[in-house]
Amino acid sequence: MSRTPTSGESRASPLPSIDALLRADEIAPLLAGYGRAATTGALRETLAGLRARLADASGSGPVGAPAIAPAVVPAIAAAAAARLAALFAPSQRRVFNLTGTVLHTNLGRAPLPPEAAQAAAEALAHATTLEFDLASGRRGERDEHVRDLLCRLTGAEDATVVNNNAAAVMLVLGTLAARKEVPVSRGELIEIGGSFRVPEIMARSGARLVEVGTTNRTHARDYQEAIGPRTALLMRVHQANYAIAGFTAAVPDAELAAIAHAAGLPFVNDLGSGSLVDLAPWGLPHEQTPQEALAAGADLVTFSGDKLLGGPQAGLIVGRKALVARLNRNHLKRALRMDKARLAALEAVLRLYLMPDRLAERLPALRLLTRPAAEIRATAERLAGPVRAALAARAGVEIAACRSQIGSGALPVDLLDSWALVLRVEAGAGEGRRLDALARWLRTRPVPVIGRVAEGRLWLDLRCLERAEEQAFLDQLA
Repeated sequence: MSRTPTSGESRASPLPSIDALLRADEIAPLLAGYGRAATTGALRETLAGLRARLADASGSGPVGAPAIAPAVVPAIAAAAAARLAALFAPSQRRVFNLTGTVLHTNLGRAPLPPEAAQAAAEALAHATTLEFDLASGRRGERDEHVRDLLCRLTGAEDATVVNNNAAAVMLVLGTLAARKEVPVSRGELIEIGGSFRVPEIMARSGARLVEVGTTNRTHARDYQEAIGPRTALLMRVHQANYAIAGFTAAVPDAELAAIAHAAGLPFVNDLGSGSLVDLAPWGLPHEQTPQEALAAGADLVTFSGDKLLGGPQAGLIVGRKALVARLNRNHLKRALRMDKARLAALEAVLRLYLMPDRLAERLPALRLLTRPAAEIRATAERLAGPVRAALAARAGVEIAACRSQIGSGALPVDLLDSWALVLRVEAGAGEGRRLDALARWLRTRPVPVIGRVAEGRLWLDLRCLERAEEQAFLDQLA
């Protein structure tokens, strides 16, 4: 005897079963591309969503659900394909950096030269001599791949590398100053992005911070009076992301090194950014180099690999051989060490510095920083017409002079002349909302476009958009 379906039951399911879908021709490409498990999961999620919509449409659950059109299988296949594409798409994507900040921390800082990217990919794809000495057939040391280059380029006795400059500072303090005191000028107690603060990193390393001087003025006597039996070293910290001007005083490196050495203490200089060359010949402001810091008496110098140096993320430490040896014996070094891909990339970048006359041509970070304003204006003039046509229904487009910044705490008050496309939406009620919508739309392009909103307009600073990328930028606006 037949039974009448009760509430919540269906006389006949209006949707195909999972098994039936898996046998359908439309699903075959998904199975081939993503495998059975992932495809089955996407189909289940798609069917669940459709059932919920049918239930809402009927108002009484599946019993009264409307019939499904014959085209339901292609529709389900398309929806499942969209789910799978989203699931397998990388979350880290290439973008057009039109923010006006060249070394943008949130966008990955320095772009790598092709040879460095290729070296990293080659190292990742194969077994390498990361810690293997071919000559002896025995275990080697991974720092050997960059140690000699760093010593040659900086004049240091020895060198080692870790994950980033924060790790370098942590390793130095944890090795040389654990449970001891480190005097630092109050004007150098910085906080950088991500709420990274010097006092906190010192506390985590086991060192005890001793503040000396004032925010704007610190003298030699301040350091001398702070030195006691528990003092481990003297330290200078680069003033990243800000500058102190006006009635100021700071102890020169050579004098600070002399004070440390007279007390039998090492002097550590945390440069932060750390350019390996003098930037002045390219028209950029001078930034102290590791070579200059060592020549002024620093026993150890720490700096970053992915800022002005133009390489991968890394923390580089150069200086006296005996002190570097102590760092390498610290078990923390293993936890902070570099992987083989970034070591390969760093080695390739350091080799470019052996040819300084070709550096601005081959190192992308330096090439973008030294790009002439006239060249950037020519880019704006080429792009203005096509962008104006593409965005006619969304915004007006003008060309305007602007100022780029170096970024990542390097030379924080020095700006670079540049040119931008300035997008303006219709004025009036809802103007801010429309501007936000425009910025959001640009971020949804196949290669997201990241600009900056200022003065009620969206600025697309073209310093980092080179000639070879212009057409790709325009094509996706159509």
